[in-house]
Parts: sequence; structure tokens; C-alpha cells
Amino acid sequence: MFLHKDIEHLSVVIPVYNEADCLPELLERTEKACAQLTCRYEIIMVDDGSRDGSAQMLVDAANKPGSPFVALMLNRNYGQHSAIMAGFEEAKGDLIITLDADLQNPPEEIPRLVAAANEGYDVVGTKRMNRQDTLFRRYSSRIINKSVQRATGVDMTDYGCMLRAYRRHIIDAMLQCHERSTFIPVLANSFARRTTEIQVGHNEREHGDSKYNFMRLINLMFDLVTCMTTAPLRLLSLAGGAIAALGLLFGMLLLLLRLVLGAEWAGDGVFTLFAFLFMFIGAQFVGMGLLGEYIGRIYSDVRARPRYFIQQIIRAPQESSDSDSERESQQA
Repeated sequence: MFLHKDIEHLSVVIPVYNEADCLPELLERTEKACAQLTCRYEIIMVDDGSRDGSAQMLVDAANKPGSPFVALMLNRNYGQHSAIMAGFEEAKGDLIITLDADLQNPPEEIPRLVAAANEGYDVVGTKRMNRQDTLFRRYSSRIINKSVQRATGVDMTDYGCMLRAYRRHIIDAMLQCHERSTFIPVLANSFARRTTEIQVGHNEREHGDSKYNFMRLINLMFDLVTCMTTAPLRLLSLAGGAIAALGLLFGMLLLLLRLVLGAEWAGDGVFTLFAFLFMFIGAQFVGMGLLGEYIGRIYSDVRARPRYFIQQIIRAPQESSDSDSERESQQA
């Protein structure tokens, strides 16, 4: 059994995109939650190309002397998971916790994740209780979570909640992966020896709207499917074989009925044939779309463009030490 030492340095990574209304409360509550811990901590705020006042608020918070906040400014919007990976690159802690900026997941849960990690887990996932999302979001999330469980074999029930904790070696392993599209919880679990999941609260969104509209959810679903498995391509081959077999049997049945009942009966089944034809064409287009997704991922990886570009990093000014003060007085 591997022994894990207790957490000595915590990094909290929070991606921010147009969350100016939430930020004052978020900064205050997150700092208070981390202050309850006995370990050192830093709070890395990743501005993902915000167009409201979020960026300046993060810079102001990071520039305060002794501030635990680090402002990491991306040059444009790259998406939530790329922003988190940028935060991972800057994080110094031996435990890294990710948190959304919309306050739907309470920052007060951070000490509980640290306590769970101290029990020796590599990844601490969370399950949202009494979710305050729309019916569509809840049911679609349930379907996706079931699919991920079967594909990965990791028994976690809520992959959509970004309030999670990762040990340092898991972060280092993820940073060595260079694919452009990734789904962090699934990628982390692929490297983890021991994982667990705890229940956390979930609040209604008080400010602004969710950044995940319908199309973003669809893109996230494709990222999730294509980053973790090639099973859809295998299923496509099996489905194609099954459709071809059904088509052959249906053709033989039509030939038999034509011989038994005459040509007039066969003429009356023209529309049925068209219906089956459209079904087969639809299946082909679905398969082509999945194949195109994989080819598109390969094309993006071949180009080898960076997942993000960090424009600026702002840390709190370091307070002068006693030795520095003595040196300055001697020079004077």
C-alpha cells in the first residue's frame, strides 16, 4: 500500500469567464474557506478572456500585499477545461482543487475535500445533492455519467461537477498529455490508483447565466466521448453489420412476398422501402459525423498548436524580509 503524506500546500484553481457579479463574494468566501486549513494555500484565478470587469478585479485582488490570489490572464477565451489546465501549470501545491466561479458549488466544501485527500486518495470527486439545474441538464447529465462509468470502469456518479481534488502526481501526469481536447475528470481518473466521491451542496445561480448553452453542452459531450474511448467507432462497425444483415433479410422477404402474392403487392411497398432507405442513410450520416470528430481531433493534434496562451501572471508583491531591511539600513 502506498503511503500519502498530509497536505502541506494547497492550490485552488478557478476558471473565470464574465463573472464580475460573482467575484467579490467568490473571492471572500474562498479565502475564508482556505484560511480554516492548517496548510499553506494559494488561489489561482484564471481569466479565460473575460469581456466584463472580471480581469481587472482579479488583477486588483492579486496585487494586494500578502494576497493569496494569483491572477493568470489568458489572451482570449479557450474554454473551461483549457483554462483549468493553464491553472494546473502554474499551481505549486501538492493538492490541487478545482472550483467553478458561479458559486453553485460552495467554496466552504474545500476543507472537506482536503480531509478526504488526507485519507490517501489520489482523486476526490464530488456528487451534487439537490441539484438546482433545469430538468434537461439533470437528465442529460445522468445519461452522460452512466456512459462514462461504463467506458472507464471508474465508479463515480457525477463527472459534471468541477469541484474536485487532485494529488500532485495526477496533475503532473495530465500536464504531460498534449491532446487539444480533453475532459479533466476522466483524464485524471485514468491515472489514479485510489479515487473516492463525497456529497456536496449545490446552490442556484444568483448572478448571470450559465456559460454552457445547448451547443457548448453538445461540444462538451463530443469532447467527453472522443477523449476517453474509441468505442463509438467499434459500435459503428457493429451497427453497420447489423443494418446490412437486416437489409439483406428484408430484401429476401420482399422477394418471397413478390413471388407468392404477385408484383402488385410489391408495388404497394414502395414507401416502406423508402422509409428503410432513409433510416440507413441517417445511420450513415451519424457514423460519418463520429468519424469526422475523431479525424478533426487528429488534425488538431497534428497542428500541435498550444491549448492556451498565458498573457500575464500577477502574484502578490513579496513583503521584504528582516534581512533585506537590515541590508538596506547598512547601505544607508
